[in-house]
Amino acid sequence: MKVAVFGLGYVGTVTAACLASHGHDVWGVDVDQAKVSDIRAGRSPVAEPGLDALIARAVADGTLHASPVAADALDQAEVSLVCVGTPSAPGGATDLSYIRRSVDDIAAALRQAVPPASGHHSVVIRSTVPPGTIEEVVLPALTSGLDGTPITPGAAMCPEFLREGSGVADFFNAPLMVVGTADPAVAAAVTGLFGFLETPATVVEPRTAESLKYACNAFHATKVSFANELARLLRRVGVDSREVMELFCQDQVLNISPAYLRPGFAFGGSCLPKDIRSLLHLGRVNGADLPMLAGTLMTNELVIRDVVDRVVATDARTVALLGLSFKADTDDLRESPNAELAERLLGKGFAVRIYDPVVNPDKLIGANRRHIEAKLPHLGRLLTHEPGQALHAADIAIVSSGDQAVRAALVRTRPRHLFDLHGRLGAEIEALPGYEGIGW
Repeated sequence: MKVAVFGLGYVGTVTAACLASHGHDVWGVDVDQAKVSDIRAGRSPVAEPGLDALIARAVADGTLHASPVAADALDQAEVSLVCVGTPSAPGGATDLSYIRRSVDDIAAALRQAVPPASGHHSVVIRSTVPPGTIEEVVLPALTSGLDGTPITPGAAMCPEFLREGSGVADFFNAPLMVVGTADPAVAAAVTGLFGFLETPATVVEPRTAESLKYACNAFHATKVSFANELARLLRRVGVDSREVMELFCQDQVLNISPAYLRPGFAFGGSCLPKDIRSLLHLGRVNGADLPMLAGTLMTNELVIRDVVDRVVATDARTVALLGLSFKADTDDLRESPNAELAERLLGKGFAVRIYDPVVNPDKLIGANRRHIEAKLPHLGRLLTHEPGQALHAADIAIVSSGDQAVRAALVRTRPRHLFDLHGRLGAEIEALPGYEGIGW
């Protein structure tokens, strides 16, 4: 298909060259005449291994063109890919001025262009933009700009996952291919455009696709900071952090894996809280600041505080807490965020009844027993034998257990308010009146 690529920087040039190499009729558009001249001459305007050869071959084959004028690129074009910069504005917000300008230029050029045979033109944002940009910025500009024309516009977010220095390889071996749109015609056009890639496209809502790139980059930044923060401490105690992290990465069951990367309630248990505190203490006595690790305790506290605040904001006075241990299928209550939640709600005057499918106070021993006796000394009076007993006459259910008996009791009882701390209770539970996810 004929494709216009707006912005011939790093992302735009790699995208244009790779698409052209697979037979698409690609037109790069940029106000910088030097970039346009480079493409026309078969050279890459950006340094990237393998890109010069790819561009030279595509230009020679007649599948890659460049122009400073949008109108040149849009006659009968089915898709525009917007790859312009989205720098930080003062205060940290995203500057969308280049996005707005590109979309306005596309709409203006399309008014004069020969429409594609389908009568539909898809504007696809590849730049990183905040959630809501497609719905609140791109689509309104296209709709108003093309009103009265024979072209039906649509829009999507299709984030790129290209690393400088390996962009061409990353394009052809994309870890993800996500198309964020509510328009089936746009979804079909974009999946067709990238159909030669082995990675299948996943179609999602625009805000999901827009958020995905931020999530990826935030995690990458977090990983760099995590390794460097540990190195800052370990160097001071005579440990080679490179060896530690090399071994760390060999664990692909928990460390380098989807494990723990699921929104839900706070962490707890016998290991994570105490080990973070231990590292922070080790840092203090050795003069190493560890703000990221300190931040994990703060953000964990905010998760618990948020649930308490949301319960207080309701008209509830009686709470059924379904799940007490820090983790499913265990009776370990040490530093359980659920136990912490119960203590705080009791302290605020709520009547709390608790059900846990595993916890039996008579069988708790050692540190586990001592911890819960200090936290909830009257646990025996709070616990019920069945989830229905906890839910009876309760104004609100707070659910961290995915036990089948718990789900069945929720469907039967239908509490007025239901806070899901688990995240995988299923569609039937999420459809209940009063349902709220803790982070979704």
